[in-house]
Amino acid sequence: MIARLSAGLLAAALLVTGCGGGEQKASTTSSAAKVGLITKTETNPFFVKMKEGAQTAAKAAGMELLTAAGKFDGDNASQLTAIENMVAAGVKGILITPNDTKAIVPAIKKARDAGVVVIALDTPTDPQDATDALFATDNLKAGELIGQYAKGAMAGKTAKIATLDLAPGITVGQLRHDGFLKGFGIAEGDPSIACSQDTRGDQAKGQEAMENCLQKAPDINLVYTINEPAALGAYTALKAKGREKDVVIVSVDGGCTGVKAVKSGEIAATSQQYPLKMAEDGVKAVAAFAKGGAKPKGYTDTGVTLITDKAVPGVEAKDTAFGLANCWG
Repeated sequence: MIARLSAGLLAAALLVTGCGGGEQKASTTSSAAKVGLITKTETNPFFVKMKEGAQTAAKAAGMELLTAAGKFDGDNASQLTAIENMVAAGVKGILITPNDTKAIVPAIKKARDAGVVVIALDTPTDPQDATDALFATDNLKAGELIGQYAKGAMAGKTAKIATLDLAPGITVGQLRHDGFLKGFGIAEGDPSIACSQDTRGDQAKGQEAMENCLQKAPDINLVYTINEPAALGAYTALKAKGREKDVVIVSVDGGCTGVKAVKSGEIAATSQQYPLKMAEDGVKAVAAFAKGGAKPKGYTDTGVTLITDKAVPGVEAKDTAFGLANCWG
């Protein structure tokens, strides 16, 4: 087991394994303070941009950055191993986007008990105070913005809603879903919700979920999606049925592909979030702590902006030119 390796062997192991699936570039001979970044996956453009932000901030602060990631979305085991490896490598702080917001908590507690600052990025743990701090989009607000937009876009028409969600028990998905309902002005179980399906934020699963919903309720005219890949999957299914022109799709993320889909009309609106800022702010907080400052604590809102080219009255928004200038991926 890695936990039983000597310090020298551990350092060598980290160089070979990249901290459990991620890339680890830090020199084992440097005396610079270390900070770790653990993302859900390595390939999602959201986390690629997050890593870019962490690298920039770590370089500016004179810190060494260790990085790791799950092998797939939902991979808790790799993230747990990465925490153990990073603690053993002597990091001052760990930034993490948890794959399993409950199952990762014991490993985070061990790291904090060892004196390591742990900051959640993007996705809060359950409970949220299992980490020292959270740097993230206000996901409830992100959902609320697209809910408000959807209400305006329906212009008094009776809504038949499909919600294409993430997966049970994942805080970010629940917050966005709840925010959408709040913004639209309805509660869970409202009869206007014709269908709800989980997609894990995947485009293919989003298409399948939309196909299932159309079989159940062919007159769906409004689709909430957890993210833009799920939205594009929904659009594909709607287009196959000739329904793409008369169904409003709203989403969350603000990646470049998603903003382009807003510009082309495939998605009506999206709430844009800023992963680069999350990581930069997180590294800066760890750097301040490493230099003798206080531990970061509480929640820091890294911002969210509604992006659409078809604004509705009473809902503040920016157009796709702004979205493309600030997107990621």
